Amino acid sequence: MNGYSEIEREKANLINATSIRLEQLEKSKNETLYFEKQRAMNQVRQRVFQQAVQGALGTLNSCLNTELHFRTIRANIGILGSLEWKR
Repeated sequence: MNGYSEIEREKANLINATSIRLEQLEKSKNETLYFEKQRAMNQVRQRVFQQAVQGALGTLNSCLNTELHFRTIRANIGILGSLEWKR
């Protein structure tokens, strides 16, 4: 009977230790999932920000090119206008 009690006690200890280990593994899994989710969200945010910046730069460059084009035309008109007055 004493041997049987020892086996039952070891069995209970093993079940308890296994249960604790499973809880630890579940906690680790959840933490890993949380950090992976955060990392994925940060990557998406970074990509969206990069695309927004690239779009803004494209718009600015387009506006600057348009403005430069208009200034060049105005300067040329001014030069041509001054040439006509000199004749």
